[in-house]
Amino acid sequence: MKVLLTGASGWLGRFLAPRLRAAGHEVVGLDVAPGDETQVVGTVADPALVRGAVNDHGIEAIVHGGALHKPDIARYPKQAFVDVNVTGTLNLLQAAVEAGHDRFVFTSTTSMMVSPRVREGSAGAAFWMDEAFHDGPPRNIYGATKAAAENLCALHAREHGLDVAILRTGRFFPEEDDTHRELSGENMKANEFLHRRLSAADAAGAHVAALERIGGHGCQTFVISAPPPFTRDDAADLMRDAPAVVERCFPGVSDLYAARGWKLPERIGRVYDPAKAERILGFRCATDFGQVVASLRDGRPLPFEHDPAYVPPKELA
Repeated sequence: MKVLLTGASGWLGRFLAPRLRAAGHEVVGLDVAPGDETQVVGTVADPALVRGAVNDHGIEAIVHGGALHKPDIARYPKQAFVDVNVTGTLNLLQAAVEAGHDRFVFTSTTSMMVSPRVREGSAGAAFWMDEAFHDGPPRNIYGATKAAAENLCALHAREHGLDVAILRTGRFFPEEDDTHRELSGENMKANEFLHRRLSAADAAGAHVAALERIGGHGCQTFVISAPPPFTRDDAADLMRDAPAVVERCFPGVSDLYAARGWKLPERIGRVYDPAKAERILGFRCATDFGQVVASLRDGRPLPFEHDPAYVPPKELA
């Protein structure tokens, strides 16, 4: 297929464009920032530019990965989030319908499921978060606009028979966390593979699987994250004594962490469940916490990306 990839110059785009080509697809990249994978420079908030990109390049399917993200809250007003994340998604959906596309892949986020209560981890047990999870409205403009965009996807699927894959991805950014600095960046990322992170390569792989396998499934939402080593029965213990649960799953991990000067999470307040993606799309993340432990034990490089100096290309542009 000839695929329009939005956000082609960004972190996901640099992994996803090559994966799409390796799978036999032709890729046309669209981004506000120039880049090696970007042929169309402009914003998805511009309907004429979007329509032109689809029509002029003979696009057969759209993978919409471009967005303003949570760290952008400190850089952009709320209206910019509405323009890019909501209006931009609408423009792309309308262009897809007008061009007669039969499928659409939308990069959403697990952040849109995070209410203030989930963020605080105030329950007596870890929240088990699959696609049906809901605990009130999202806690910020990023999650709110992604939720609105998901609803637009569902609306167009229902009205036009478009098959849509909504991928609620966990964390895969390379930079430091923009709010929590109590642990080193690598330590925090390693911990997050227990319950809320995936590698950028796996994020790209999920999008390729969704593009190729969503046909005939209508509009489906998928949580995309490394498979957790826990079960729902562990939820209460994860809030009481997470290190004990992790040690039970991975004997000796506490010593491996101590040798590196790392700490396991004292509590885990949420667990993302990606089982539906494996069941329907046949996709399972290749990198999980078990690989992190194996890398520590064998002295190999860590199996995930960490770049404290990373700056999104749109900010450099």
